[in-house]
Amino acid sequence: MLKRRTFLASATAASAVAGLGFKPARAQAAWPTRPVTFIVPWGAGGGTDQTARIVASLLEKDLGQPINVVNRTGGSGVVGHAAIAQAAPDGYTIGMITVEIVMMHWQGLTEFKDTSYTPLALMNSDPPGVQVKADSSYKNVKDVVAAIKANPGKLKASGTGQGGIWHVALAGWLQAMGLKPDTVPWVPSNGAAPAMQDLAAGGVDIVTCSVPEARAMLDAGKARSLAVMSPGRNPAFPNVPTLKEELGIDWTISAWRGIAGPPGLPANVGAKLVASLDKAYKSKDFQEFMAQRGFGTVWGDPQGFAKHMAADDAKMGSVMKALGIAKA
Repeated sequence: MLKRRTFLASATAASAVAGLGFKPARAQAAWPTRPVTFIVPWGAGGGTDQTARIVASLLEKDLGQPINVVNRTGGSGVVGHAAIAQAAPDGYTIGMITVEIVMMHWQGLTEFKDTSYTPLALMNSDPPGVQVKADSSYKNVKDVVAAIKANPGKLKASGTGQGGIWHVALAGWLQAMGLKPDTVPWVPSNGAAPAMQDLAAGGVDIVTCSVPEARAMLDAGKARSLAVMSPGRNPAFPNVPTLKEELGIDWTISAWRGIAGPPGLPANVGAKLVASLDKAYKSKDFQEFMAQRGFGTVWGDPQGFAKHMAADDAKMGSVMKALGIAKA
């Protein structure tokens, strides 16, 4: 079950973890009896790190043991994701996995994929917006589409590295309009922030990245967001319409973050983690923290999270093959 801003009752946590590869619970001491390591595959200070740290602080209060956040960076996310998947299945190492786990294996970067984990909870999802320079002549996303069709190959876009989530977002959007994925050349960047700076300086014409990531430039009056690739508008940015509203197309995608452990977590550990994550998700602290930063909140129980990842894996593979960057 996957519903935006809805909650899983703690009492159903045990049933929620059934059928997802949990080992039968042992009869010994209750978990946790010592500190838990919480791995983040990305650097300190970023959106994933911020989200992980608020979750960890709330788990710590509820579980009564230290939850130590450890940033395991490297290999474009491979190092940290591998550390989570390869950890001992005792509940003392969990982590935050991100959308890249359904992308990296298509590029041949790792053998790990969505099925390499015990999914516990999906807690965040941020769709990309279509950003242009503040003084751009494009007043809405229809103007952008008209310019792309009139001058194939002329407009340049950026937002992340080659084959990253926001590159795939652009390619999927172009495909949904019946255009080739390379109709808008991609300019690789080290992330959304430098891409937005390049946009403001006139180096690129479009940036596809999450609206929260673009917020600094939007608030500074140096950029405008014309549309968002999601089923509904972001409450933090209510004036930004969806692609469906503007163009009538159904292409949606997002950068998401969820909590997972290695395969084979004991059933009692899984049930306790799901219940605690559910409590953290619906807490005022978490909801206010995310809202203040414009981060989208979405709840997925273990089954819902697993289903979400499987669907995204197929979607990413299709677009990445069209881009010619899929090796798997």
